Amino acid sequence: MRNVVLAAVLLLSSASFAGAVTQINARDHTCGEIAQIIRQEKKVFVRVGIGGRNFRYPPARCGPGDKRETTNLRDAEGKQCLLDYACVYDPESLYNFR
Repeated sequence: MRNVVLAAVLLLSSASFAGAVTQINARDHTCGEIAQIIRQEKKVFVRVGIGGRNFRYPPARCGPGDKRETTNLRDAEGKQCLLDYACVYDPESLYNFR
């Protein structure tokens, strides 16, 4: 039973555990709209294809095992967006096992 629970936890996205996180689809908004939503909502999960990216607008900090960085994604118009404040996997973090 414990293995089933562990598998279910691993399959769920990290955005579902974050509480009051706004989720948006990158293909539904322009780059400017996405940046504005991130500034207003402070915690945003932007869906990009199957997965997505977590964004936290300062002064909020990224969670353990993540680091703040810029990231690229495509918007509704197909343009490449460069966005700040992405919380991405940090391979050098002590929270991430090697």
